[in-house]
Amino acid sequence: MLYQQGWYDQAAAAAAKAVEAAERDLGPLHPDVATSLNLLALIHRTKGDYAAAEPAQKRALEILEKFLGPQHHSVAIAIGNLAELYQAQGRYADAERAFARALANVEGILGPHHPNVATWLNSLAGMHYAKGDFAAAQPLYERALSIREKALGPYNPAVAASLNNLAALYSARGDYAAAEPLYERSLEIAVRRMGQGHPAVAVALNNLAELHGAQGEYAEAEALYQRSLAILENALGPEHPDLAAPLETLARLYRVSGRMEEAKRLADRAAAIRARPR
Repeated sequence: MLYQQGWYDQAAAAAAKAVEAAERDLGPLHPDVATSLNLLALIHRTKGDYAAAEPAQKRALEILEKFLGPQHHSVAIAIGNLAELYQAQGRYADAERAFARALANVEGILGPHHPNVATWLNSLAGMHYAKGDFAAAQPLYERALSIREKALGPYNPAVAASLNNLAALYSARGDYAAAEPLYERSLEIAVRRMGQGHPAVAVALNNLAELHGAQGEYAEAEALYQRSLAILENALGPEHPDLAAPLETLARLYRVSGRMEEAKRLADRAAAIRARPR
């Protein structure tokens, strides 16, 4: 509760006490100690206190490996947590080794074609993407997409997420022609699974709009942004906090297009939404 409310110092103190209590009652190598250490590490990481997070995360991993053995799903998760900690610090070589280790762990347990393997492939690919190594990220994203399509079917939301990952990579490289059909397919999945009025459809429309905007296709981008905004307004209400960002995005498009009055109207509306107490 303290962590969810953003009271990180109090949450860290409570988690540290939970670690001490678990060690006292259950012994220093019990998995409940690792659970409390994982929480403590997460709180420190959220605070940006990486120096405090790392030893807690490493100790949690050590306990789980001793208690469960080196090849266990909980061990893979702990390794992944350590990888994310490294990535947050920009320690990409350490992060890559940890993500690859977690991936190998899960593949050894579940086999190379399980959907959980795709999750770890995406994590490793995302790390490469974050550091701008698109050549390393692309085959990982492609493999994750292939696994999900075969295991879950072509219209699963996880497939849409993989399509978005790959499309974003193509877009970042400037290969808009390759990105567009992937975003369009992701939109089709969202419509089929969620219905035309679902916020997930708005997100998919927004992705396509950004792609057209990046190419200077402002009329196409505007139509897609407006559709996305209309869905959110209908689903969430005209004053919902989540409307501020899309209003600002459309305002920027209008400014680039020289439509200053329309841009100001939307920007003022977004500012008013942000100013309201939550």
